[in-house]
Amino acid sequence: MTGFAREAGTSGPVQWAWEVRSVNGRGLEVRVRVPPGLDALGEEARALIQRRFARGQCQLTLTLNRAETAPRVRLNEALLAALGEALARVRLPDGIAPASVDGLLQVRGVIEAEEGAPDDAEGLRRDLAAAAGRLVEALAASRAGEGSALAAVVGGQLAAMSALVDAAEACPARRPEAVRARLAAGIAALTEAGAGALDPDRLHQEAMLLAAKADIREEIDRLRAHVASARDLFAAGGAIGRRLDFLAQEFGREANTLCAKAGDVSLSRIGLDLKAVVEQYREQVQNIE
Repeated sequence: MTGFAREAGTSGPVQWAWEVRSVNGRGLEVRVRVPPGLDALGEEARALIQRRFARGQCQLTLTLNRAETAPRVRLNEALLAALGEALARVRLPDGIAPASVDGLLQVRGVIEAEEGAPDDAEGLRRDLAAAAGRLVEALAASRAGEGSALAAVVGGQLAAMSALVDAAEACPARRPEAVRARLAAGIAALTEAGAGALDPDRLHQEAMLLAAKADIREEIDRLRAHVASARDLFAAGGAIGRRLDFLAQEFGREANTLCAKAGDVSLSRIGLDLKAVVEQYREQVQNIE
């Protein structure tokens, strides 16, 4: 669910840039930062992300910079002419020279400095809204690229789990005769009388009871069903992260039960290896939408 996208451009004298970052999250959380006065646009961009994604923590930011432009100078010719006419009608005392053009130009309003072209607020909003749509699609493409790589990783983990389930099913320690042999050895060690002093029929019954309690057939069947479900989810596509999270819990539960029932070192090792792969799977699917 990690990704990054940026859209930048210029609208009149305004330079703008959208940026969005996405990191892992169990649900969808969108934080928006836009300049004052553009809150409505920020909410529209938030809605685009919420419609497009189901999981992840997204940080959306909009920055604006107004380009510096040289002011334009405008001469108020009407005011300058009126000042000249007024001065022509005035009789100045001896010793006072008439006002020069330089002096008249310093009168307030004769020369006016105009800023650059005014901002086109509606045009800027249209450009920003269009860029927000492109930004969300770029983020989706970024996340999809990561998702493709993760799909291969998780697919390998599912294959490893399937192989370990097969190994558990084929483990010789699961056979009733193996359970009976372990029971006989344990009783012989306790009684120090040897297996020959025990009732063979009674020993067989106890071995069958222990074998029934230690049977992992149900765990094997459920693990295989969960592997198949995960593969079906990847084949279907869409927002599958939450369901993969649920399967991670189920994988862990079955692996724990298998280890608890294992009465042999070889089967315990298979169960521990399975738990390790399940934990790796759990970490990876948290990155998937």
